[in-house]
Amino acid sequence: MVKELFSGLAVAITFIAFFPYIRAIIAGRTKPHVFSWIIWGTTTFIVFLAQLEDGGGVGAWPIGISGLITLFIAFLAYLKKSDITITRVDWSFFVAAMVSIPVWYVTSDPTWAVILLTTIDVIGFGPTIRKAFAHPYDEDVTFFALFVLRNVLVIAALENYSIATLLFPAVIAAVCLLFIIMIIHRRGAFRQG
Repeated sequence: MVKELFSGLAVAITFIAFFPYIRAIIAGRTKPHVFSWIIWGTTTFIVFLAQLEDGGGVGAWPIGISGLITLFIAFLAYLKKSDITITRVDWSFFVAAMVSIPVWYVTSDPTWAVILLTTIDVIGFGPTIRKAFAHPYDEDVTFFALFVLRNVLVIAALENYSIATLLFPAVIAAVCLLFIIMIIHRRGAFRQG
């Protein structure tokens, strides 16, 4: 019962975190990069499938829902004619994400797929980190704080702890937390400068 409660809270936080972003897309205030969101949605959803295969149980559901919402954001971005430019780097991330599926199939172990997908997601933070370093007020700290909390709840809700189930939420929570610390530090530097 406790695992289901943590999972339910994580799902609720996922919706709470994404709702303002989706609303901003619909209103035309936010124009996300379509292909980036396709990559993030795909990687997140594949991690969800790997977590299920490795016994993550109800703890995997918030990741699956997040993957679906992320793909929905990509769809909205396409409908709203947001940024649809696709670079070679975008394609390389997408291909790397898709390579995780045959790696998983050949090894019969979801762990290697999760390691690859987690690495891709962390690398995907690079442009956001670079942008926030230069413009720390352009990022919403609350959005990332909600994802730290969501991923902590996901970890608490997992029914099986292994690299395949634990790595993605733990690493993403840590990256979001470090990102928040960097933003707060940079905002302090801007105030002093």
